[in-house]
Amino acid sequence: MSTETKSDFVITRVFDAPREKVWRCFTEPKRMKEWFGPKGSTVVESNMDFRVGGTYLGALRTGDGPVMWAKFVYREIAAPERLVWVHSFSDAAGGLTRHPLSPTWPLHLLTTVTFEDAGSSKTKVTLRWSPLDATDEEQKTFDAALDGCHAGWSGSFGQLDAYLDRL
Repeated sequence: MSTETKSDFVITRVFDAPREKVWRCFTEPKRMKEWFGPKGSTVVESNMDFRVGGTYLGALRTGDGPVMWAKFVYREIAAPERLVWVHSFSDAAGGLTRHPLSPTWPLHLLTTVTFEDAGSSKTKVTLRWSPLDATDEEQKTFDAALDGCHAGWSGSFGQLDAYLDRL
């Protein structure tokens, strides 16, 4: 097992909304359901036990594709500045599974999200994904998928932007 991160995925976006409002979009399941997932996807389930050691269990469908489940286990909550969780694919019961379309995708990603005031009621969000305890093969799969990660999270952040405009 490789314990050293070879590359991380990082994306930053400034949202035209106050930090507390953006924070709630990441920390309330009814709000997560409105924006989480790549463009063209729909969240069909969104359940959260928001506390350190608690979990988020959500499911999304992309187009006509299968329902994919994700599980977060919260490691750090520092409102409204920082969230840290371990992100995995799962089944409906929250059991760990492999990525349904990529069997060598890392089982665990350490996700760190920071929220910073960006002046004039704006919020800068930075999200970092780091493979956690990945094998060399899993790390290579992750490294090769950085462009796809960017497209997926750009789509999610675009949906978050639209949701914040509707609020």
